[in-house]
Amino acid sequence: MNVRRSAAVLAATVVIGTAAPAVAASPSPSPSLPSGLYGSSDPTYDGVWRQSLALIALYRAHAALAPAAVDWLAEQQCPNGAFPAFRANPAKACDAKLMVDTNSTAVAAQALSVVGGHGGAVTKAVAWLKSVQNKDGGWGFAPGGASDANSTSVVIGALITQHTPVSTIRNGAKSPYDALVKLSLRCADGGAFAYQPDKKGKLRANADATAAAVVAALGENFVTARADTSEETTCADAPDLTPERAAANGASFLAGAVAKDGYLKSVLPGAEDQPDYGNTADAVVALAVQGGTEAARGPLAWLERNSAKWAAQSGPAGYAQLILAAEASGADPGDFGGTDLVKELTATGPEPVTTASQEDSGTSVWWMIGAGLAAGAGIGFLLSSRNKRKRP
Repeated sequence: MNVRRSAAVLAATVVIGTAAPAVAASPSPSPSLPSGLYGSSDPTYDGVWRQSLALIALYRAHAALAPAAVDWLAEQQCPNGAFPAFRANPAKACDAKLMVDTNSTAVAAQALSVVGGHGGAVTKAVAWLKSVQNKDGGWGFAPGGASDANSTSVVIGALITQHTPVSTIRNGAKSPYDALVKLSLRCADGGAFAYQPDKKGKLRANADATAAAVVAALGENFVTARADTSEETTCADAPDLTPERAAANGASFLAGAVAKDGYLKSVLPGAEDQPDYGNTADAVVALAVQGGTEAARGPLAWLERNSAKWAAQSGPAGYAQLILAAEASGADPGDFGGTDLVKELTATGPEPVTTASQEDSGTSVWWMIGAGLAAGAGIGFLLSSRNKRKRP
């Protein structure tokens, strides 16, 4: 997903599909901000989101994690399992005035599932998400809000951490995949996913929603998404549209959207179209998961040439998105167009803890712990999820 958790988007819970204005990043958090937080910008609307993406990206890059960063994220959780975008005072009890949301909860669950020692918190987060599932099988940003492709996709990512088939998680007769497929457009309209139906019930193609939905429809999440096999990226309508077919159609839309320039464009009312770096990074992940490294080659190369300035302005979530794109497509996040994304991301947060042996080997003790726990909990499931015809 894009670095799009702007104040207006989150506060109003409206369509999520454009990049938030770039914000200045500094090597370390401001003294006025929590010491365990990544980034120096106001965390009110994206603290949990950017923290979670940062931890996932560093984990995937086998980098050392800062215990303070993990603790900061864990302390954001409310007793009922939900997460808000940001709790300024974790010692203060969560109450009805605190706005919790599905996106923050789902991404935090994914992050805490890999850092080690937080299995109970992940289980509580997923239980809360299940409790607010809509009757159509999906989720909106706010509990009870109309289902949208982005929210449903990130929640599917959280459900995957529990090693339970997502198709069995239902509110009545509908599963999360039913909600996603319902938001898929026919090939005559591009084959993309819509964010939500508009006020007239019409579906309109949304690149951000499509990138998120392709990954989720194939049973992957931020932690697992990577190129493994090469599947078709052509669009084909079917009377009984499956999640796999909808994912292929969505990937076809993304491939066409980046074919000319190598990137997706951000369309803002009253402004000229401009490159959308975050959505392009997400498209790389989706194309890699569906079509393999070759399908993602064009937009990946464009990002390697052009994204350094954007990432520096966007801060930890931007660096994290690029790392996830690199990891998914087989590129080196340590040398991404000449930029060491891992080093830059690490510098935006608290100092990681390493031992002398870790410095020699480049292996994080936190990564080793997380990998060990994942193996004990059922690493076979994660491996089997690579088979796109065997969705969880």
